[in-house]
Amino acid sequence: MITISKWRCSWSLMATIASIVAFVSIVHLFLFPVLPSLDSFSVRPVQNSCVPINESVDGRTGHVQGNSQPVLDLEHRFPADLHRAVVYRNAPWKAEIGQWLSGCDAVAKEVSVVEIQIFVETCSFSSFRQLMLISNFKFHSDSSYTSSLFTIHVTYGEGCSERLNLECNYPKSPELPYGRWVVSICSAHCDPMRAMCFCGEGTKYPNRPTAEACGFQLSLPSEPGAPKLAEWAKPDLDIFTTNRSKLGWCNVDPAEGYANKVKFKEECDCKYDCLSGRFCEVPVQCSCINQCSGHGHCRGGFCQCANGWYGTDCSIPSVTSSVREWPRWLRPAQLDVPDNAYLTGKLVHLNAVVKKKRPLIYVYDLPPKFNSLLLEGRHFKFECVNRLYNDNNATMWTDQLYGAQMALYESILASPHRTLNGEEADFFFAPVLDSCIITRADDAPHLSMEQHMGLRSSLTLEFYRKAYDHIVEHYPYWNRSSGRDHIWSFSWDEGACYAPKEIWNSMMLVHWGNTNSKHKHSTTAYWADNWDKISSDRRGKHPCFDPDKDLVLPAWKLPDVNALSTKLWARPLEKRKTLFYFNGNLGPAYLNGRPEASYSMGIRQKLAEEFGSTPDKAGNLGKQHAENVIVSPLRSESYHEDLASSVFCGVMPGDGWSGRMEDSILQGCIPVVIQVGSSAYPENIKNMFDLAYKQQATWLFMAQDGIYLPYENVLNYESFAVRILEDEIPNLIKILQGFNGTEIENKLTSVQKIWQRFLYRDSMLLEAERQKTAFGYVEDWAVEFLRLTEDDVFATFVQVLHYKLHNDPWRGQQLGSQKKDFGLPQECLTRTS
Repeated sequence: MITISKWRCSWSLMATIASIVAFVSIVHLFLFPVLPSLDSFSVRPVQNSCVPINESVDGRTGHVQGNSQPVLDLEHRFPADLHRAVVYRNAPWKAEIGQWLSGCDAVAKEVSVVEIQIFVETCSFSSFRQLMLISNFKFHSDSSYTSSLFTIHVTYGEGCSERLNLECNYPKSPELPYGRWVVSICSAHCDPMRAMCFCGEGTKYPNRPTAEACGFQLSLPSEPGAPKLAEWAKPDLDIFTTNRSKLGWCNVDPAEGYANKVKFKEECDCKYDCLSGRFCEVPVQCSCINQCSGHGHCRGGFCQCANGWYGTDCSIPSVTSSVREWPRWLRPAQLDVPDNAYLTGKLVHLNAVVKKKRPLIYVYDLPPKFNSLLLEGRHFKFECVNRLYNDNNATMWTDQLYGAQMALYESILASPHRTLNGEEADFFFAPVLDSCIITRADDAPHLSMEQHMGLRSSLTLEFYRKAYDHIVEHYPYWNRSSGRDHIWSFSWDEGACYAPKEIWNSMMLVHWGNTNSKHKHSTTAYWADNWDKISSDRRGKHPCFDPDKDLVLPAWKLPDVNALSTKLWARPLEKRKTLFYFNGNLGPAYLNGRPEASYSMGIRQKLAEEFGSTPDKAGNLGKQHAENVIVSPLRSESYHEDLASSVFCGVMPGDGWSGRMEDSILQGCIPVVIQVGSSAYPENIKNMFDLAYKQQATWLFMAQDGIYLPYENVLNYESFAVRILEDEIPNLIKILQGFNGTEIENKLTSVQKIWQRFLYRDSMLLEAERQKTAFGYVEDWAVEFLRLTEDDVFATFVQVLHYKLHNDPWRGQQLGSQKKDFGLPQECLTRTS
């Protein structure tokens, strides 16, 4: 062991030292004093002096190991409050978690990590290059094309010799010359790379979409006001007409169309991404993962990386890329450049030593069929993304609840907690986008559910199992822990219920934490998502959620600039005049209500029966309707304002999770959780509930229904929320009125401290930075988000991972055998020793 003194210095002093060292360094060992670019989105503290910290280097591993620290008495240093909560970074955590974070996460130091990068020769085309590790997927483009029609050729396999060919139509028959109906059905030109339908060559606008009914004849409906019916066996040849008096499309000049000088078929529109305008005449930016990090071109969801860059989002540099363009999570770095770095087409290793804080996450570079190709082939542009772009390429945030999956994926890829070195990784993230799989189920023949009993849940399970097969076959990491250090994201309504049995050891990120302790079957009212019929040979017999290993994350919510600028979340109690508020679908008793009696497990319906403030189909209000209680199915035009004007807000399921928890927290309203499906409790438990209500200790029985809400297995919900039994719905108002002013103020204060943890701010700031780079200014929504400073969803996720790294029981033996520097005092490591 060689004792050294590690110095922490300001960037300016570090650059000076580096410039001196560079002259006396070994020929092939270069220290690049990469100065961080000015960060427009945060101000980081600068140290003006060098502070020596006595440390040692293990000559065998190169890991820096700190001296032993005094024993930390976490329980006494950070005592729990009356709710058994310990506050860390303004959030009330469950006591043991909050104590560890306060004593250990708060003092974590950076460690030296060797980022090993491997590069192989790629298939080149024009000025772009794309490399997909292991899978050998390669993308080529035609350099010659006419009338702005752009074709992407997808090749894969050894030597890029095989070409992807996706059909738009099912096999034809005499009765159905275009096959049976499917979303991608096409009577014009089918793009075989995406299974999308366009006007095609020979028309004036060949890349104009002719999706679904656009390309087929229509018949009048049998009932007045009903939509026209498409005849899927009869193509509509008039869409190719140049006759201005017929309903054309593929040759309609946009200017004449807008001026009503020519007729056009109204059923034709711009459903696909990357195009805007009534006639799809405006090419706009497509939605890609991290928008290709500024080092590639976004083609409908797939990134074509520029020369010198690779990865799903083109964020991983090669030896041909400029070090000063490297992403922040790889800077500043000390580089070891080998002799053969200049050789083309040879295997090249480039070691970059980077300072990082744990936990470190390795992101699998899965074949694009699990993520980016699903994005590229979207038949409806709004599906499974959190943003689109308008005619000026300005960001348009979507209200897709499932957009959280894309937001988290982007944050992980751009995070300083990301590592390319699987040997140093603490967790392994498998990016399968089920939000795109489910929304695209039966979109095209290659996504058919014929072999899956018509179940989207079954089709999605198969995607995850194939991703697992790929990981096990091509990577060495799974078997080291039987997948327990792996992370999978399940964004759909019932979470990981349809996870294949092979991956259940892993950590599941979901929006719906059903442990199946009470609800043992599928709770959705939509049959295609029901997982009850999936064979146990494929699914196993696991629950949908395990609170000991999994985590419920918030859903994506549309950023509301007005709510932020007016600080609705901070509205004080005296300005909240509504006692209880719920606005949403209330089931079959109301106009446009969900027809299934099982919707919401009947809970919303019971709430409406008691407190409905809008007449149902029969003209009846709730039995206990009151002026300061709002329970309505009518969509509010001032929804966020209404939430911010209420003290308590209802949180109840829909087909699974519903996003109401996020709505409440983001507008500073105390959430009231009602999720128990029945009253089948023993008498002694019922008596305990009665006692709990009298004492206002409502969270003593949290998750009695076996369903966990966002962060409920890590945060202390009693500090900021209320939970009641379904059977107690008739007593709801009495229960809420039983809280005194101090108790309500305390809960409101807690909500106002944690609300940013329900916001995907990191993803939004990544987009703000990209837009500033592209246009040179910050948009209004970005200005508001830049003012926020508290921890968001991603920061909370990382904190939970850090705790799990040193507190999950199975980690003990694994970590004990690894000679890693964790950047923590010894007391923080003993729990896993």
